[in-house]
Amino acid sequence: MSRSFQINWWLEFQDYLIITFGLLCYAVGFTCFLMPHEITPGGTTGLGAVIFYATGWWKVQYTFFLANAVLLAMALYVLSWRFCLKTIYAVAALTALLSLVEWVMQYLWATNPELFPAGYNAHVKLPIVTDNAFMSAVFGAGFIGIGMGLVFLRNGSTGGTDVIAAMINKHRNVSLGTMIMLCDVGIITSSLFLPHSNLQTLLYGYTTLICSTMIIDYVVNSGRQSVQFLIFSDKYDEIASGINSLHRGVTVLNGQGWYTKQERKVLIVLAKRREANTIFRIILSIDPNAFVSQTRASGVFGYGFDRIKLRANADRDRAEIEKMKAKVASDQAASTAGRNK
Repeated sequence: MSRSFQINWWLEFQDYLIITFGLLCYAVGFTCFLMPHEITPGGTTGLGAVIFYATGWWKVQYTFFLANAVLLAMALYVLSWRFCLKTIYAVAALTALLSLVEWVMQYLWATNPELFPAGYNAHVKLPIVTDNAFMSAVFGAGFIGIGMGLVFLRNGSTGGTDVIAAMINKHRNVSLGTMIMLCDVGIITSSLFLPHSNLQTLLYGYTTLICSTMIIDYVVNSGRQSVQFLIFSDKYDEIASGINSLHRGVTVLNGQGWYTKQERKVLIVLAKRREANTIFRIILSIDPNAFVSQTRASGVFGYGFDRIKLRANADRDRAEIEKMKAKVASDQAASTAGRNK
């Protein structure tokens, strides 16, 4: 088994492990904190919650699974197959985790009711963790935001409006959290028409949405930070090959030590912050005496990193760029003609 395959397999395994943990956070936040107070979040989970609160028998998982089947069919034509594969996994896993967490909560209520002094909501058949609905909304939003952020960070999705947001974010420079919020406002507002709902519950839903949106953006933006390495080593070729196995490019520069006056190679590497430890391990395993400098890169755009995206006025921006290019070419031609005279 090649070293490159081992690293790629391990990175892929890490992706699914973190996605699963993120989905568990989502399921805990929704089932343990929001459902007992009948607070409606966004997404297809929120849509399922509205239907469940209205009927009392049509489970959230049913709506979640069916709605995502339609959205995934659309996503296959727009997003990468890896994103869709991870989304299919996430939809199946979250459907199972929602049922699992619900069962655990009901089991704990049946065996240890003293854990829930706030009582039991017979309408949704779940014990109440705390009788403070606002605290439940904040904690639920925290778990949901962290969970969704971790899933997005690993190029996955919890389905629903996440898929819509990711499709738009792929071509427009709009934050994922903002797009999800725009898609979810209507779902939360619809909960006002439920028999057991009121303005206070609606405001709790908006609180959940705002808090989870902020946390999603924080988690995703933190994970997208990039770093730059300057590596000085006599075994630069082996280190460069090892880093290439991560599908990261390496630039080799010719350098000279001013003190020793000796020529030596310098490696420049741009990578995601989460890949920094892996790169350090590669360097350490090849040349423990290598000299390495690591700095934070505030923005890295291009293949393997974030795409350069244009906003809604993309056509106008392109036209202005073309005019600038034409002007530069015209000035260069005029300058060349003047020198030839």
